[in-house]
Amino acid sequence: MMGSQDGEQEQLFYSFSLEDHVPKDHLLRGIDRFLDLSELRGQLAPFYSHTGRPSIDPVLMIRMLVIGYSFGIRSERRLCDEVHLNLAYRWFCRLGLNEPVPDHSTFSKNRHGRFRQSDVFRRVFEVVLQRCMLEGLVGGEGFAIDASVIKADANRERFVPAAEAKKLAEGRGASRAVREYLEALEANNPAGPNNDSDEPPSGDSTPPKNISPTDPGARWTAVRGGPAFYAYSTNYLIDLDAGIIVDVEATPAHRTEEVDATRTMIERVERKFDLTPKRLVADTAYGAAPMLNWIVNEKKIEPHIPVWEKSLREDGTFSRPDFQFDERTNTYECPGGKKLTSTGRPTNAGTVLFRALQRDCGNCALKQQCCPNTSHRKIARSIYEDARDVARTVCSTPAYEQSRKQRKKVEMLFAHLKRILKLDRLRLRGISGARDEFLMAAAAQNLRRMARWLTPATV
Repeated sequence: MMGSQDGEQEQLFYSFSLEDHVPKDHLLRGIDRFLDLSELRGQLAPFYSHTGRPSIDPVLMIRMLVIGYSFGIRSERRLCDEVHLNLAYRWFCRLGLNEPVPDHSTFSKNRHGRFRQSDVFRRVFEVVLQRCMLEGLVGGEGFAIDASVIKADANRERFVPAAEAKKLAEGRGASRAVREYLEALEANNPAGPNNDSDEPPSGDSTPPKNISPTDPGARWTAVRGGPAFYAYSTNYLIDLDAGIIVDVEATPAHRTEEVDATRTMIERVERKFDLTPKRLVADTAYGAAPMLNWIVNEKKIEPHIPVWEKSLREDGTFSRPDFQFDERTNTYECPGGKKLTSTGRPTNAGTVLFRALQRDCGNCALKQQCCPNTSHRKIARSIYEDARDVARTVCSTPAYEQSRKQRKKVEMLFAHLKRILKLDRLRLRGISGARDEFLMAAAAQNLRRMARWLTPATV
């Protein structure tokens, strides 16, 4: 007999438990197991008034943001709707069926106020990292470093000359990103507000010609095979044992600033967590001589990094590796057996020039293979060549081949960030907005990694 739903008489009393309606293998159960926000209220207490109406619980807002970044919910308006409807999300946020969900505007007010002032997103990331360390997922023996470009929330068709940056604040309604950029200009201007310099707020040797009027901090860049756009870079420092992100830094999308972020992250991790790796794995972009010198001679880290070489010639003539350096006499010997000597004075480029005698080169049978267009041969040797030699030696070992394979873990994290967590374009503007998004996304990735590795039943 066909049954039918009898809805004439509504039930007067219900016995309902959210705990019973969240599957045991739900990802949020694993994340909830490893997320400890018990100290968050104490950190934020100085930023709240002691009088007035009680505010929205900051722990609730952080839990909601963890859901958003863990499941790729990019809109805070949509996030509020999802938490309102989804029983698992309500359970994770400790919200009962009758409790209201905060309005989406609450996130914006707190993010630009007390959250940013207290650096709470950095603290959330560090709390998650500490739990990863407690669970034994961070070995500390080997780290890998890399950067990935993330599009900024800026129209690529709109730009103004960088020299006119200060004009963006004229009139009414200058955006937070514009004000932040101009404040950074002033902070990096030692002469004060009367200085007319319009250099960007960084040590970048190639300031941008044009900037975005909506997000001046973003840099005009391009990836291989695609059109140029405004972007920031998220820089990851990961532990190679389980691919846990041990630090993250936001920078404009420029190679120099990405490489400089390496120092910031390694020193911060060493200072806060007493972690210094024995080896650092990276690609050739991090193999410049000053960086290798810092890694080898200052931090005593083994560089599993290819050396950035500019001395290799492609015209058939002898390259610098064809010349033998004698450390005892501080000279080079050319393929013809002649000596190249130096005064020892470094150039502005951080190199020492070694020169052959003109009479030696003029009578040499190998001159056409060595210096066909000059009277004598010159070789530039970096003042940090000892660190470069260490990197070359490491890169010839089987351990380096293994490190190359392990470095793919950081590339996989970037792919996960963009494809699964949907962070291929920023929603917030300015370097502070980029930093907030990158920190929360990295914390979500670490939480998901713990949930998957330590609670295998989750998906």
